Amino acid sequence: MTDYNSYKSWPFNEAKKIVKRFSENNTKEKIIFETGYGPSGLPHIGTFGEVLRTNMVRFCYEKLTGKQTDLIAFSDDMDGFRKVPDNIPNKDELSKYLDYPLTSVPDPFDEFKSFGEHNNSKLKEFLNRFNLPFTFQSSTDAYKSGLFNDTIKKIIKNYDEIKNVVLPTLGEERRKSYSPFFPINENTGKILQVPIEEVNYDDFTVSYYEDGELKSKSVLDGNCKLQWKVDWAMRWAAFGVDYEMCGKDLTDSYSLSSKICRIIGSKPPENLIYELFLDENAEKISKSKGNGISIDDWLKYSIQESLSMFMYQRPTTAKKLFFDVIPKNTDEYLSHVNKFNSDDQNADNPAWHIHKSVNPLYGSKINYSLILNVISVCKSEDPSVIFGLIKNYQKNFSEIEEDLINRMIDCGINYFKDFIQPNLNFKIPNSEELIILKEVVKRIKELEPSADADEFQTVIFSVGKNSIYRENIREFFKLIYLVVFGQENGPRLGSFIKIYTKDKTLELFNSKLNV
Repeated sequence: MTDYNSYKSWPFNEAKKIVKRFSENNTKEKIIFETGYGPSGLPHIGTFGEVLRTNMVRFCYEKLTGKQTDLIAFSDDMDGFRKVPDNIPNKDELSKYLDYPLTSVPDPFDEFKSFGEHNNSKLKEFLNRFNLPFTFQSSTDAYKSGLFNDTIKKIIKNYDEIKNVVLPTLGEERRKSYSPFFPINENTGKILQVPIEEVNYDDFTVSYYEDGELKSKSVLDGNCKLQWKVDWAMRWAAFGVDYEMCGKDLTDSYSLSSKICRIIGSKPPENLIYELFLDENAEKISKSKGNGISIDDWLKYSIQESLSMFMYQRPTTAKKLFFDVIPKNTDEYLSHVNKFNSDDQNADNPAWHIHKSVNPLYGSKINYSLILNVISVCKSEDPSVIFGLIKNYQKNFSEIEEDLINRMIDCGINYFKDFIQPNLNFKIPNSEELIILKEVVKRIKELEPSADADEFQTVIFSVGKNSIYRENIREFFKLIYLVVFGQENGPRLGSFIKIYTKDKTLELFNSKLNV
């Protein structure tokens, strides 16, 4: 029986926080995890990352305790539509629906009854694509069905105390009109941000002026929407949420919602504050802007396991999320999965978390960078040709290895065409560099075609150690990559030669050296 308490990777450390939460009273039958999504724009890769990471913590908690869990993927689709996103059609039409609940805003794609429903569908679609277990919950459905009624009654009974906690965090103008409750106009469905004149604690109604007329409305059954920080606390209490992570931009909101949660008699969930994803300009990625890259973008250029790898790594460190990070993350995944293949009991290996402790049995040394370089020099976009060359390095592959390599080849062809080929810049060596590179060719030529990858690598390395690059071998290999491949980085040359074959490699080198 594995003792998972000894593992220290971040998902285990997070899971241990939940264990500690129940150290004195662990009678709760099911532990509740939650992730939140505001469907004011198309779901982006950060939304996916939050659900993936939370599921990693959830799985670790199950391993530590054996307890049942659930993950509620909550969509705040009753929230008001505040801004028309840049990346959707029919923007002029949607501008008429500002401040309407997202489930009352027409779908600009004409596929669903509302924009909120469209985005909810997209969220569920890409979570299912990654086989992430979750229970979906619509805010609109929860409000209108009365699911939140008992907790909303606690909100109104503690109205003044909650309001006094929130007011100091607001600007002067907002303080004048602030209320935890936003009435909804029964005719238009529009969310009204109006001052509340009177609160009736007995029949759970609020009074307010609309068009000069004093009106009264129940706060139950979806007749009012809670301001979102109060809403966040309310649903923690209503669902009994034990764990929810959030982005750094919500740090103050988490603190405020936690205070409100305690006021209504519940304990706020354990929490991880993760850093934000940045686009190529170091700006936060946004649903409304559509900047950064999408899940479909990533999966066009690499395998889905590499995206999981990106999400696993250093959640509390800000990371650039753009196309140039894809090859490195793919190879890091392959490196970890190779180690996991030889030691599948190491639950601190990222591959253990990505594959939920199941060994994927990938033992090949073929990586994505190597595939990209083979594509670069073989002048073919036929996957079967690329795979045929790879078999020069490894004759036999398991079904799992063959599937993963073929997926990398398909993605690699896309990546090469869109990002590598347009930026190839071959260096013309000077006379001193030419002498060194000709020595590389000579030493490769001296080896038998049957020599293994390490032998080819060793003779190339020895040329560098006996050259002006002896103190900086990295620059030696950079020279080869720039002259032969047109890039500053490249494959492990010994492995590349075995794939591309000795004769073709010599022909490639000579063509770049004008020999």
